[in-house]
Amino acid sequence: MPHAIRFNAVGGPEVLRWEAVAVGDPGPGEARVRHTACGVNFIDTYHRSGLYKVALPSGIGLEAAGTVEAVGAGVDWVKPGDRVAYSGGTLGAYSEARVMPADRLVKIPDGVSDRSAATLMLKGLTVQYLFRQTHRLKAGDTILFHAAAGGVGLVACQWARALGVTMIGTVGSDAKAALAKEHGCTHTIVYTRENFVDRVKEITGGKGVPVVYDSVGKDTFPASLDCLQPRGLFVLYGSSSGPVPPVDLQVLAAKGSLYATRPTLFTYAAKREDLTAMAAEMFDLVKAGKIVSEPRQSFALKDAAGAHIALESRATTGATVLLP
Repeated sequence: MPHAIRFNAVGGPEVLRWEAVAVGDPGPGEARVRHTACGVNFIDTYHRSGLYKVALPSGIGLEAAGTVEAVGAGVDWVKPGDRVAYSGGTLGAYSEARVMPADRLVKIPDGVSDRSAATLMLKGLTVQYLFRQTHRLKAGDTILFHAAAGGVGLVACQWARALGVTMIGTVGSDAKAALAKEHGCTHTIVYTRENFVDRVKEITGGKGVPVVYDSVGKDTFPASLDCLQPRGLFVLYGSSSGPVPPVDLQVLAAKGSLYATRPTLFTYAAKREDLTAMAAEMFDLVKAGKIVSEPRQSFALKDAAGAHIALESRATTGATVLLP
């Protein structure tokens, strides 16, 4: 019988359990996928800890790649034997095999490995909607991007370079600064010893940036607002240090008629036609060699708890995968 990681109570990594699960045949509109690599993302820790509420008991994980084993009635866009990847939908990507809605599946192009695809369907598509939709970047723009050496961050470094965008990235160490620069980040700020607001103002000649992309949350707010130009946009897309506390919106007026948004990939990619268009743009950059995303850490699927410990302790860089 296939196995999966599940949890019956919220808490630390120790709540994750390796359990046998029944995986049946797909129904109408569904597919059964045998996983070859499962992506690990910070949002998984939010589900496990209870920061984001889920019904218990629950599976966990939102991103994986694998091979289609069977499809249900009405599914004609994938077939058995296709290599596919996905993000979103019902929790349960930390599994050897699962049945899931087939409209979430995207075919993996030739020349892209399963492990690479498993690092990109959530992280890469996050960069797509951030850079191409939430605030559409163009050559010559300058941005601030927090956690530039993380899984999303290293994709963002490369995508910014491909667009001709000057990226200022915050990182936690000199080693992470070197890694971010290697991937295309123009300027790095080691936040453990540098004031990132002062450095942004120094780099931009006092002007600030038109947009800040922030997945850190509590520890970088409200200082991120002080990095913005008048009428600039604050994009909060995660909370790795904890949630941003309630805010008096008058602060946006006081700091220069600012805008703020809290987008999610699952809104931007809710429609299948949007999902496939976003994935096509991303995979085109991968095939052109402009984005390279192979996992920098891997764990056995049954050791998902170890992957969470490494992720939450800031011991990882780039993408992490679980291998069934």
